[in-house]
Amino acid sequence: MPETLPEGFVIDLAIEAGSWPEEGRLRSLAERAISAAFQKADLEAIENTEVSLLFTDDASIRKLNKQWRDKDKPTNVLSFPGSDPQGDVYGPLLGDIVFANETVVREAEEMGVDFSDHLTHLTVHGLLHLFDYDHQENDEAELMESLEQSILAALGIDDPYADRPLVADRD
Repeated sequence: MPETLPEGFVIDLAIEAGSWPEEGRLRSLAERAISAAFQKADLEAIENTEVSLLFTDDASIRKLNKQWRDKDKPTNVLSFPGSDPQGDVYGPLLGDIVFANETVVREAEEMGVDFSDHLTHLTVHGLLHLFDYDHQENDEAELMESLEQSILAALGIDDPYADRPLVADRD
């Protein structure tokens, strides 16, 4: 699959805390995941749309999770949508995706998957949230998970949901 971002798409990437791979590796992974998501999920963004990716630690994401979701615990990824879409077209500020290092590392180890594959999955998952996909109800979860499975398969990554209940049934 060709790995091209939409015209003028900007990824603003920052490493705040945690033992993340170097920035170039994170950018490469993010570009690959986001490109595949745009192509396989048929996402649309206006020219020069920007997404911010923040790589931090469990302590920082726990504060965000408490503040915005009233959950006093760390989580793997949080998404914060930016500007409202015009119909089905998003941008120019797509939003922010925040990742927690310790949780991502632990989950990859627990699931027995490659760290990069898990982070790719979480990038796709976070991006889909910015496009109003959700998993609070089973029908929403089925749609979102099927898109994630398709995107990850195009990247040669195994189904992260195999033998697991729907997202709406977890937690």
